[in-house]
Amino acid sequence: MQPIGNLSSNSGARLDRLPVGAFHYRLLALIGAGLFLDGFELYLTGGVLGSLTKSGWSTMALNAGFVSATFVGMVIGAWAAGILGDRFGRRFAYQFNLLIFGLASLAAVFAQDMQQLIGLRFIMGIGLGAEVVVGYGMLTEFVPARVRGRMIGWLAVITNTSLLVATFLGVWIIPNFGWRYMFLIVGVGAIVIWALRRSLPESPRWLESRGRVQEAEVIVRELEARAGVASPEFTAAPSATVPAAASAKQPSVWVMFTPAVLPRTLMGILINVVIGFSLYGFINWLPTFFVKQGISVTSSLAWTTVMALGAPIGAIIGLLLSDRIGRKPIIVFASFWAAALGMAFPFVGDGYPLMAVGFGLFVGIYIILAVGFALHVPELFPTQYRLRGAGVCSTAGRLATASVQFVVVALFAWGGVTAVVGLLVTLLLIQGIVFALFGIETKKKSLEEISSDPTAAVEPAVGYVNRAA
Repeated sequence: MQPIGNLSSNSGARLDRLPVGAFHYRLLALIGAGLFLDGFELYLTGGVLGSLTKSGWSTMALNAGFVSATFVGMVIGAWAAGILGDRFGRRFAYQFNLLIFGLASLAAVFAQDMQQLIGLRFIMGIGLGAEVVVGYGMLTEFVPARVRGRMIGWLAVITNTSLLVATFLGVWIIPNFGWRYMFLIVGVGAIVIWALRRSLPESPRWLESRGRVQEAEVIVRELEARAGVASPEFTAAPSATVPAAASAKQPSVWVMFTPAVLPRTLMGILINVVIGFSLYGFINWLPTFFVKQGISVTSSLAWTTVMALGAPIGAIIGLLLSDRIGRKPIIVFASFWAAALGMAFPFVGDGYPLMAVGFGLFVGIYIILAVGFALHVPELFPTQYRLRGAGVCSTAGRLATASVQFVVVALFAWGGVTAVVGLLVTLLLIQGIVFALFGIETKKKSLEEISSDPTAAVEPAVGYVNRAA
């Protein structure tokens, strides 16, 4: 960041020097709870659609419409979250989107046919797409750089435990009580979490980027007081026009496509496309694939549940290694690991060998999700347009995922699971090669340091000076 006289932005530096304490863990828990429900809502898809297909309530074509409606909504939600989160604040955006998918989930309990359920799923998708963009971005702006990988890793663990929980509960709830109760769990949970999150503060980094320096100062000083850290003397800028000018010169969304930033945008888009297809072009379809191959709903859900154990384990591996080894080597290794197991997946038969290879494949995919999608993408962009950057990458990923659903149906009809996995392996190999050649390392760097090279010309300065120094 560029100083103005003896004034320089240091809200980020002051947040980075704080010891990790109760505030950070509460923030992690409440953001994690919303993202857990976001994941639960998405991962219930496989079990619900498998059941609806078996009962005749739905077909493969309607299932593809359901999944596509989800991701069309998520495209809108991801794009809107980036704009609203950078314009009105992280706090406003994450409360708004949680309310959207919570209320739509409650309405889905009473859907009368598949067409109504698809329409409600579109509305849910708007909230789901926004939650992912805002949740990871907001926690990234609060946690100290030295533990950012670990904290975001824990957020990914919480989020992706939802795959295991959704599939496990689906095995019990769907056959015994029906699919509607899966949506009821999400709706009630979302309303409860929405109420609990109302007391969380706005991101000081975002407030500074909007020229709201004194509001940021109040929040940072309160956090420093809680942690027992002395606050520096605060001096307002010599002229009130300095923060105002910084606030007025917000870059447009097209800054992501300027020559300096475009490489980072493309890497973020690639991760989103690969993760989107991995989760929603492959994993979410597994119960339906198994049912279409003559396996019972109960057995298909049980097999998927065992494989789903790889989700939290992969996320835990990511959180343990991201601050030690670094983002780039982990993403490269996990991409090649998952590609290798993907090649083996169609040829290992049924039962235990299939579950073992599937478990390993899930581990690789969720390492990429935790380290690449959840941690690395928000790091790539500065505070001024962090959510828009993540939103652009997420939007591209959701568009690809939504459009590919009918391709998945066609591939399965043509070549079975082998054809679908072939596309997954190709994407993973491309990702591994691209990051090996062009990836950047962000391990233990401050957000301001990471973003300084491509964005120095557009980062705002704000009015802090540490007199004690």
